[in-house]
Amino acid sequence: MRTLVLDIGGTGLKGRVLDGEGNALTERVRVRTPAPADPEAVLTAIAELIRGLGDFDRVSVGFPGVVTEGTTRTAPHLDAAWAGFPLAKEIERRTGKPARVINDAGLHGFGVIEGRGTEILITLGTGMGFALYVDGHYVPNIELGHHPFRKRQKYEDRISNEVRKKVGKRRWNTRVRGVIAQIAPIFNHRKLYLGGGNARHVEAEGLPRDVVLIDNVMGLRGGVRLWSV
Repeated sequence: MRTLVLDIGGTGLKGRVLDGEGNALTERVRVRTPAPADPEAVLTAIAELIRGLGDFDRVSVGFPGVVTEGTTRTAPHLDAAWAGFPLAKEIERRTGKPARVINDAGLHGFGVIEGRGTEILITLGTGMGFALYVDGHYVPNIELGHHPFRKRQKYEDRISNEVRKKVGKRRWNTRVRGVIAQIAPIFNHRKLYLGGGNARHVEAEGLPRDVVLIDNVMGLRGGVRLWSV
């Protein structure tokens, strides 16, 4: 069974075909997210992205916002036109293959979690993604990045990519550790994973022992596991 896994991000669209064990059958391909990033523009870019990836049997999509039953509800880093868009059905119509769509952090977490106790994934990219799992079961659409952090700031306001560029790597890392410290007593996680494109900027020294840095590519493997949950 060949799974096409798509990761729709605020700055980039990524794709790769995996086998039934989550092993890569193609190289990962990436293009910039179009601007404006309305549904038609993004779907057109995806069609170009996957043109050279060959055959696949099903499609898994990670989307940067709230998703319910394959329909996108929010897309803070894309376009307002995504509200109420039936993305899974549209992917199926355009590819002729069955498709499943969930929040992008939720998809990535399925690629790395162990399935024991409370596990959390934070993705550091354009914004901040968040996924919660309890004994391997995904709790969807928490979107912690848009919750209040302190005063008038949201979590995402502390550690977004724009903030990283503005305050510099050292201060940004201090903020990442501060976010972890604030989350820890709320969820009392057994393990917390840090992924996303900006995880490569995280300094491992000083992180709690229950925090694991993961390669951004590992998250695409969650697209295979998505079909067994």
